[in-house]
Amino acid sequence: MLRSVNACCPYEGELLRRALPPLIIIEFLLGVLANGFALWVFCWHMRPWKSSTVLLFNLALADFFLNVVLPFRASYYLSGLDWKFGCIFCRLFLFLVSLNRGGSIGFLTLIALDRYMRVLHPHHRLNSMSIAKAVGVAVVVWALTVSLNVHLLMAPQHLMVGGAMQCESFMVCLAFDPASLWYKSVFVISFFVPLALILVCSLRIASELRRRHLDRYDNIRRALSSLAVVVVVFVVCFLPSNVAQILIWANIGSQRTCESVEVVNVVFYTTLTFTYLNSMLDPVLYYFSSPTFQRVCIQLVRLQSTEGTVDTGEDGTKDSSAQADKKGFHAVHG
Repeated sequence: MLRSVNACCPYEGELLRRALPPLIIIEFLLGVLANGFALWVFCWHMRPWKSSTVLLFNLALADFFLNVVLPFRASYYLSGLDWKFGCIFCRLFLFLVSLNRGGSIGFLTLIALDRYMRVLHPHHRLNSMSIAKAVGVAVVVWALTVSLNVHLLMAPQHLMVGGAMQCESFMVCLAFDPASLWYKSVFVISFFVPLALILVCSLRIASELRRRHLDRYDNIRRALSSLAVVVVVFVVCFLPSNVAQILIWANIGSQRTCESVEVVNVVFYTTLTFTYLNSMLDPVLYYFSSPTFQRVCIQLVRLQSTEGTVDTGEDGTKDSSAQADKKGFHAVHG
């Protein structure tokens, strides 16, 4: 059944209709360029792959799902919150956006855990995980993400307001809806639990490296920088929308009127747009996480390729690993 205007609060934000489209268009253009380049590097210049490469590639793949639908989001706002692409595509759009969010959170968390194991438990068997097993882990993450969001494909997600169709998966509804409560609870919990894990891993790694006086080496600093990027992506992209969602719950619980959530609802949809920034920030993580990715970027900037292609060479990766091993912290690279 369609959502009823009497049961749900229509999203009204005249300011956002003007402010958000330029931001979304910029996110789309930069995201396409950055992730297109990242996927090109992963597919054509990173040989052989390691387990950590599998995680980074799948993070880029999650960003791809977002990039392909962002223009439709910009069109939605430019049309005055009138979704013109039909009910079915509304469901698909919301599903792909949620797939990006869930996949990004999942793989960012695994990247942090991978660093944690390699630094604090360098001899654990997980550090020698084969490519096939890493792919299996990635499949599990995608299966879990799909299962938590497949309901968006199963039922209409739009709300008719006058002659306009609003396409939103987080419409504020005053009537109790177990399905909506479950979805929004998963939205919040699936962020705060990984955030706690990432913060613990990052703090433990930083503390251990400083205790061993290894943080003065360039490649160790790169490892710490990659963890810092993970934390920044989490805090900047995902934290604001989760805090706004909690504030909406608090306002509905105390007053149960659309007026009581009007301001925080506008804040929520603004911060929800911040989640799209992860497709722009994730390539920074690839740069700090992978020596090969970093080398390709540097070679392109310096125009070292004479035939239009970049030779990353496996020898360079091996040399970097050998240098790290001589210093006693090869495990940090993964």
